[in-house]
Amino acid sequence: MSKELIKDPLNIIICGVGGQGNILATELLASALVEKGYFATVGETYGASQRGGSVMSHVRISAATEYGVLIPLQQADIIVSFEPTDTLRVARDYANKSTLIITDSRPNYPLGVLIGEAHYPAMEAIEAELRKLSNQVQIIEATKLAVEAGNSQAANVLLMGALTALPLVPIDIDDYERILEQRFSGQVLEMNRKVLKVGYEQVK
Repeated sequence: MSKELIKDPLNIIICGVGGQGNILATELLASALVEKGYFATVGETYGASQRGGSVMSHVRISAATEYGVLIPLQQADIIVSFEPTDTLRVARDYANKSTLIITDSRPNYPLGVLIGEAHYPAMEAIEAELRKLSNQVQIIEATKLAVEAGNSQAANVLLMGALTALPLVPIDIDDYERILEQRFSGQVLEMNRKVLKVGYEQVK
């Protein structure tokens, strides 16, 4: 199935914490878009540490030109996040009522929470605030589903499957899978194909 770009530019933010694989997921997404003939500019911001700090990728998609790499405040069309509190942090700055938000439900507790110096908000409270910021919020048990599929580290690809299912996004699961085939092989490729499909089905 071929999809067209119905908003130009289409602004996507992919975020999480270091070590969750969001940079790789973003690179694969941009490659799939370029192969389909779109301009895809990518800008990244990093938190205090490579692993455990916040990581946010801006992806701006156009059929006509290269846009600046950073999405203006409140102008994200889609936010895909691998960590609930990161979802909320990014949505506060970049979401508007029409932003489509997809987030993993599984917390990634920072050190302060683990040693008892900080409090992690309840998922219900996070979801309630997200729904005040946006009319379109979908929470997916991405890590749980990836574990059930056989790879706890593949939640990033699973969420990319969900992203490709969205009508706004001008690529489909087959386009992303072709990029996976260029990057991986053997059992790793088959596992990524499997979780990509699982994520796609969460939205479809």
